[in-house]
Amino acid sequence: MPAEPRPSTPLPDFCSLPVLFALLVVGALTVTLMRLAPGATGGWREYCAAVLFTSWLSILLTVALCKLRTPMQRLPGHWPYAAVWLLLVALTAAAAAVLEWIDRGLALGIGPSAPTRFTVQAGLAAGLLGACLLRYFYVVAQWQARVAAEAQAQVAALQARIRPHFLFNSMNTVAALIGIDPRAAERTVENLAELFRAALGDDRDGTGTLGDEWRLVDRYLDIEALRLGERLRVERRLEASEALPMPHLLLQPLVENAIRHGIQPRVDGGLLRIVARAVPGGTELCVDNPLPPSPAPAGTGHGLRNVRERVRYLYGDRARVHVETIGDRFAVTLFLPEAAHARADRR
Repeated sequence: MPAEPRPSTPLPDFCSLPVLFALLVVGALTVTLMRLAPGATGGWREYCAAVLFTSWLSILLTVALCKLRTPMQRLPGHWPYAAVWLLLVALTAAAAAVLEWIDRGLALGIGPSAPTRFTVQAGLAAGLLGACLLRYFYVVAQWQARVAAEAQAQVAALQARIRPHFLFNSMNTVAALIGIDPRAAERTVENLAELFRAALGDDRDGTGTLGDEWRLVDRYLDIEALRLGERLRVERRLEASEALPMPHLLLQPLVENAIRHGIQPRVDGGLLRIVARAVPGGTELCVDNPLPPSPAPAGTGHGLRNVRERVRYLYGDRARVHVETIGDRFAVTLFLPEAAHARADRR
């Protein structure tokens, strides 16, 4: 059987500003080093012309790489990087030849005295610098892939730790309802079926939407309302897009903690507030509950700790999990940055 072609190596996003900035800086530094080298000839006029040429060439190369990235990415193995290198050398040599032709035709006197030699040298310089840049981009891409794989493994482990915790508490709720109200227990089992499907479903990408998480919380609250009755009062405000990508079971553990540690210990229960709103730069989720009448025994902090770690792995340093006591209420606030501001290796 013929050997299957190796999958291609991912190319960097040539349409991004960091790539253009890198090309501009490398071009300007190269011209400057050549200007400062011993034995260099030419004055400031030639130096400025060379900087303008490399800047124009950097923009031309970025546009060409951006447009041709998709077809080059289809090549097998490491051929995408070879194609990028050949394109860099060919475009640089062609641009040098065009510059020499324009300079000779307009008699500007800023071009090299040996045009053929200049074109060859420009191509060789582009080959050397292009190889170094592509090696850098390749190493960065491999590093980001490793970081993303490690993050996904960490998130999968955290998700696996959340599920037994969530299912164990839910089954206790069903057990408590069976002897009190069989019909309510039946409805609870139906709700739990949906909750189990969400908790144990196929989530290889690890994400759902805010609308999915909101409906999951609604089902959980329906179960707790049967158990706590009028002691549980809920105020919910959804002021953000339901299509917002969100990890599975991110909001539910916070709601569960708020009920177990804030509402359940109080004889008269209390008001649970859940708010999701769009704010500049991202989305803010807030869950707050009344404090218990007496200090509760220290728990394991399992739910909140997992939420913190999952948010950190998935969104990076821009995300925040803020815990505070405001008067007689305990509040947990999550800030999730927009996709454009989240970690590139997490998207």
